[in-house]
Amino acid sequence: ENLDNVQHNSDDYEMLTAKFHFVDLAGSERLKRTGATGDRAKEGISINCGLLALGNVISALGDETRRASHVPYRDSKLTRLLQDSLGGNSRTLMIACVSPSDRDFMETLNTMKYANRARNIKNKVTANQDKTSRTIMMLRKEIQ
Repeated sequence: ENLDNVQHNSDDYEMLTAKFHFVDLAGSERLKRTGATGDRAKEGISINCGLLALGNVISALGDETRRASHVPYRDSKLTRLLQDSLGGNSRTLMIACVSPSDRDFMETLNTMKYANRARNIKNKVTANQDKTSRTIMMLRKEIQ
């Protein structure tokens, strides 16, 4: 969703634009554990494919040696949707949900590794100003 923020500066208007993405990622699906069959099994496989593609993008962006090379955003709809949030001009927050249960230890460990790789991504965030607003701001600074 695009959010337009108009700030009133003296008698001029400055236009700033931003995007807000809120994505709830489903957890990885273990078919043996869930016992899913039919459409549920297909949905679980699809979720796992999307999470795998997202993991590949996170690994490519978080590793300084691989960042200059190809980042596989086109491998899934999810990574294509989150392209700006992951490697673009944005602030991104990831919340990892884990379980204290012994039964879920391996999934919790994998989630923590996944979140740690995401933490290695470093974006340079700048304000999205239109050229006219930026020019007016620079000229005002010169005058003062």
